[in-house]
Amino acid sequence: MPPTTDTTFNAQEGGMKKTPDPFTRRSFFTSVGAGLQGAALLHLLGDDLFASEPKVATDLRARPTHFPAQAKSVIQLFMNGGPSQMDLFDPKTELDLHHGEAYFNKIAGEVENVTDAGALMRSPFKFAKHGECGMSVSNALPHLTKHVDDIALIRSLFTTNITHEPALYIIQSGHMPSGYPTLGSWVVYGLGCECQNLPAYVVLDDPLGLPINGVENWHAGFLPPIFQGTRFRSTGSPVLNLRPEAADPPEIARLQRDLLNQLDRLHQRQRPSQPNLDARIASYELAARMQMSATDALDLSQETRQTQELYGIGREPTDSYGRRCLIARRLVERGVRFVQLFINAQIWDNHTGLATDMKAACDRTDLPIAGLLFDLKQRGLLDETLIVWGGEFGRLPIAQLPKDKDERKAGRDHNKNAACCWLAGGGVKGGTTYGSTDDLGFAAVENRVSVPDWHATILHLLGLHHEELFVNEHGLKEKLTGVQSARVVREILA
Repeated sequence: MPPTTDTTFNAQEGGMKKTPDPFTRRSFFTSVGAGLQGAALLHLLGDDLFASEPKVATDLRARPTHFPAQAKSVIQLFMNGGPSQMDLFDPKTELDLHHGEAYFNKIAGEVENVTDAGALMRSPFKFAKHGECGMSVSNALPHLTKHVDDIALIRSLFTTNITHEPALYIIQSGHMPSGYPTLGSWVVYGLGCECQNLPAYVVLDDPLGLPINGVENWHAGFLPPIFQGTRFRSTGSPVLNLRPEAADPPEIARLQRDLLNQLDRLHQRQRPSQPNLDARIASYELAARMQMSATDALDLSQETRQTQELYGIGREPTDSYGRRCLIARRLVERGVRFVQLFINAQIWDNHTGLATDMKAACDRTDLPIAGLLFDLKQRGLLDETLIVWGGEFGRLPIAQLPKDKDERKAGRDHNKNAACCWLAGGGVKGGTTYGSTDDLGFAAVENRVSVPDWHATILHLLGLHHEELFVNEHGLKEKLTGVQSARVVREILA
């Protein structure tokens, strides 16, 4: 068939001229062929150009580390409220010498919203050196003193906000605004989990109430929802509605699950790139697998009476926290990657009644934590389990007075400039004391450790490099350590 023609006006030739129509059948197929070749070339080039761009993981399968890991799992003992460093781990003789002297005016420009400020206040607790390492610990923690040779104490941690809510966001997610993935979410995003019958990230919050910021302490932010923490109850059924009201015969139950799986996959294929849908389907599938595994993991009746007493179970005030510490051990024993324990009502937020309220906080947690360290060690699990203890900030060296100005009821206000934390277990050099504060404990001055440093160190012990664990979000390379410079605190590593 001859090519069609079109009549156009040619100004130079002064008249009309017939030119070939570019949209012939032959030219159409020639163009399509070239387009397909171009698309294929772009696809191949895209694979080369973006081969280094990490794909966002959407499952909990175990993934390789960036380098050999020293720890396989983490138990985070989060002391929400802000424990006082100079009353637990950082003795200050200058506070004893200058007790009662005015000091607030000297630090007024460096603290915010401090009310009812009093004079310098000495600690109501007595310090002594313990273990072969000679670590100083107060008599508020008599049981932990037996395990100081297994822990690395950081006395020079600092943060950037003095208020609970933003400080909690910083310590949990590395960022002050809400909406970012938390430490536990980043860990399971980077590593996945070797255990597929239990959640990779388990939260054991206090039955008496949620901490400040609630469930935001363990959410996944912009990561796929499958990486958020799963709450387990320490008494009763670990997960509500885990078991059906009426049990079907095993064969019927299996057929039902197979059919549901097929329907889920069909529904999923028709709706690609839906992380919320993927996470919901994955959570239902996990719930089915958990019907036996979760109940078994949380069944403390399988433990001997001696083991339960080690954690303070069966007596007050240690029963509740002791149960959660023992559950944490049973979970990491079964391959759970990250377990997080909270304590209710900010019991470390001792604005008043420091001598009594801090002692009560220690009485609830000291024995269970010591029991956890001992139990992990005797089972050979401490070398591969990283224990992390600490809160969102520290306290001031001056007194905070109650409304009646009774100095016997004095406490301490928030302090972002100095805090203590400790790590034990997988890859940590036990018996180490790192960093120091000034003479009064107001600010970290030597070997300062920022929150990004702290995060980078935890990731390092798990075989993850903090610069290489990231996702591209809205054109930004989002990381746990953010855009701030962070370093691994190698001085506390074995």
